[in-house]
Amino acid sequence: MAVSNNITAFLNFLALMCSIPIISSGIWLASKQDNECIHWLRWPVVFLGMAVLLVSLTGFVGAYWKKEGLLGVYLVCMAILIVLLLVFLVLAFVVSHPSGAYSVPGRVSKEYRLGGFSSWLRDHITNADNWGKIRACLANSGSCARLNQEYMTADQFFNGHLSPIQSGCCKPPTLCGYQFVNPVMWVNPANPVAGADCSIWNNDPSQLCYYCDSCKAGLLGNLRREWRSTNIILIITVVVLIWIYLIACSAYRNAQTEKLFK
Repeated sequence: MAVSNNITAFLNFLALMCSIPIISSGIWLASKQDNECIHWLRWPVVFLGMAVLLVSLTGFVGAYWKKEGLLGVYLVCMAILIVLLLVFLVLAFVVSHPSGAYSVPGRVSKEYRLGGFSSWLRDHITNADNWGKIRACLANSGSCARLNQEYMTADQFFNGHLSPIQSGCCKPPTLCGYQFVNPVMWVNPANPVAGADCSIWNNDPSQLCYYCDSCKAGLLGNLRREWRSTNIILIITVVVLIWIYLIACSAYRNAQTEKLFK
């Protein structure tokens, strides 16, 4: 019985450690510029990590101090958390799988097409109720203004690695044929009717292409890139948690069997 409890306590300590990368990845996501503008996407990973931390701590206390009631609560709650993490991972993978990115000749950075992203993600992020606030937040973030400090010439700009938001919101789409003046000033479009965004572009720093579909697509491209990076951490953590949980269940069952025979 003591050996089984010690094993369970040790495994729960490992599970407690597994909550750290979940919480860290959640904090990283919440600190990203685009997620600061989308409040409901900022904290779900952090909350899941905190839940794993608390449940693992419950299991550790129950095993170390031989509290069978706490161990039972731990096993039930951890099973629920693992299921929630798996559901979260599946949803995150499904909505972040399609990519609206496409390459442009003569440019290092890609541009983004709104129709190439998940319809669920697109509808929830860029609908009329949400986009006005997100657009204002992006305009106040200073992301586009920093381009003037990083790129002095057209060659530097075209060979620069722009973030999806910078590519979509800070310049007009390449197909419009605008001429480069500086990273946030473009003039004389060669093909002003090539797309709806061509007529929307404005050199006013508060407008630029924040009203464009390409800006919405750039935001989704940023979200996709960040969430897919986080998914890798979550997948590894969930696999470890499942392994720990199965061993803990076996140890708990053996302890109950040993107690029954005694």
